[in-house]
Amino acid sequence: MSAEAVTRPEPSWWCKLRHTLAIARHEPANLIGILLIVLFTWIILAPVLSILLDAIVVQNGDSARVQAAEGAFTPYYLLRTLASRMSGLLLWTPLINTLAVATSTMLAALTIGVTLAWLVNRTDMAGRKGFATLLIVPFMLPSWTFALAWTTIFKNHTVGGQPGWLETLGIHTPNWLAYGYFPVVAIMVLHYSPLVILIVGNALKRMDTQLEDCARVLGASRRIIALKIIVPLVRPALLSAALLIFADCIGEFAIPYILGLPVHFDTLSTGLYRALGSRQNGVAAVIAAVIMLMGMITLLLDMRMLREAKRFVTVGGKSGMDRRRHLGRWRFTTAIIPLIFVLPGVAIPLLTLFFSTIMKVPGRFSADNFTFDFWIGHNLDTVALHNGILLTPEFWRALLNTVVIVGSASLTSGVLGLLVGYAVIRCSIRWVGGFLRQITFLPYLVPGIAFAAAFLSLFAIARGPLPALYGTPIILVMALIAEKMPYASRSGIAAMTQLGKEPEEAARIAGAGWFTRIGRIVIPIQAAPLTTGILLPFISGIKGVSLFIILAIPATDVLTTYSLRLIDYNYQQAANAVVLMIALISWAGTVLIQKISGTGLAEGLEN
Repeated sequence: MSAEAVTRPEPSWWCKLRHTLAIARHEPANLIGILLIVLFTWIILAPVLSILLDAIVVQNGDSARVQAAEGAFTPYYLLRTLASRMSGLLLWTPLINTLAVATSTMLAALTIGVTLAWLVNRTDMAGRKGFATLLIVPFMLPSWTFALAWTTIFKNHTVGGQPGWLETLGIHTPNWLAYGYFPVVAIMVLHYSPLVILIVGNALKRMDTQLEDCARVLGASRRIIALKIIVPLVRPALLSAALLIFADCIGEFAIPYILGLPVHFDTLSTGLYRALGSRQNGVAAVIAAVIMLMGMITLLLDMRMLREAKRFVTVGGKSGMDRRRHLGRWRFTTAIIPLIFVLPGVAIPLLTLFFSTIMKVPGRFSADNFTFDFWIGHNLDTVALHNGILLTPEFWRALLNTVVIVGSASLTSGVLGLLVGYAVIRCSIRWVGGFLRQITFLPYLVPGIAFAAAFLSLFAIARGPLPALYGTPIILVMALIAEKMPYASRSGIAAMTQLGKEPEEAARIAGAGWFTRIGRIVIPIQAAPLTTGILLPFISGIKGVSLFIILAIPATDVLTTYSLRLIDYNYQQAANAVVLMIALISWAGTVLIQKISGTGLAEGLEN
């Protein structure tokens, strides 16, 4: 080798860049990745930054109060929300209520969920397989299904309109039982306990029971085995379940809205809703920032726990994995425990809602009081609801809006999720794939009510060539797409990871263009994951409240907002009928996912 070859200088950074761009130009995934980054920066990152900016700049109509020009920087909203005479009402009391509800729900759901997960996965309890499905049904239903059932039974005269069943029967229900902290926590526990059953139950199924057998042979007591072996192994799952429940409770809106507002039991989500309703946009921005911060910290802790959990993996034989504790004569007695949960978690709410829709007077169980008028009746004796739900144009308009808005968003999310997976796996520019992973995960860290406020902040007014989108279906579709991207993108990345480049390379050599390769190779192979990636956002969107309650108007009502408007008008029977229709659609969609994915109901929800 000559001395000239040895001393040849390294290529400059410009040469390296040109070489990288020359290679990247021939890979369509690079262009797709860059276009997706532009799109998600606009519909995910920009709204979040916009709501944060609203907290420190003068809002429209506040110039005289703040004594500064509109758009100027100001600490006014921060000081008013955090350190003024109104801060207790605006932030600190709702914050304390939110923390109290979230902490109580987390602890109670863990206690109940761990007990039920142990019985279902580690014992031979009677009816174990049936309970494995029934116990997770409350997590499939809209959370506010239970709130409506609760008000149907326990509603008192604190709020006008029809009384609850107990009041009709002459049994007075105190405010603490009908509204506020206790019912909010009780209903959230019913809704979130199945999440603990799924997460902890999965950990228990994977845990090798041979470790327990070895400890037992060495003379360890049951208490030592539980504290020294079982608890450390399931601790990551327990912490993950606890943090996920806590994060969800922070952004929960519908339950505090139905059961908290009548007695002024405000949480951060209802406080944000009140601030937006009274046009205090700057204060709303501060509250939304607080909700975002709490959600981000909680879920980032969960991600850290998940990484730590991968360090503690036990591998055992199949015989050790499937062994269950024999309960003997207690098999049937212990089945009472999950049955006690199933009754208030599934049977009583659904039956209560159904019977409430066919009663003229709540709580009167005589034959002449039952009617289907609230479903199919004509000329009802009400001011604004003249016919039954199934004969009311507003109901069918809300159903059509739901199908069109949620369906369009879900279809788009599924396709974008697959493209994100394609770009992340195929892209030759490393930072593009990494940035796509992070930005599509961002909405998962932001509670829905805060994300809706962020969208309202950015798109409610005209900005440059873009017109104001508030009050149009477009803003709802865009918000839903952005909110569902964490699930759609993760599904797309997981699906594309399992698809090698060989089929595409063969088609490329044969002269097939990129669109032909996508349409005839990638999509057919990934049809099942793509379908599931569309249906999961669709079911979640149908049950969702937080985005719609902020961004929808009567002209763009969906089923969830339509039912809440009926509640505001004290048309309880009609509202409950709409909620039953939502629950039916959610159930049907979940079963459809089960058929397409080929997994059991519990496994499908867990995934």
